[in-house]
Amino acid sequence: MWFLYVLRCADDTLYTGVTTDRARRLAEHNAGRGSRYTAGRRPVSMIGSWSFADRAEAQAAEAHFRRQSRAQKLAIVADRLPFLGSPFHYPD
Repeated sequence: MWFLYVLRCADDTLYTGVTTDRARRLAEHNAGRGSRYTAGRRPVSMIGSWSFADRAEAQAAEAHFRRQSRAQKLAIVADRLPFLGSPFHYPD
């Protein structure tokens, strides 16, 4: 199972990615190994995720999610809405 996830960075920006292990990926981001973007914006917290059957679906969902405005992204997360047919998963 693959997950599309959304992080809130220390500077209040949002970061979106895909992973098979949300806890491991969050730890990597907070250790400065997750991405160049989040390395300078720590700490980060996971504010939502959605599950997908495979990597291709998760990456397609990520591309679609990134095209949303910041306000739309925050509304999807705040309302815990399904995204592209996938149910919202509150962060563990």
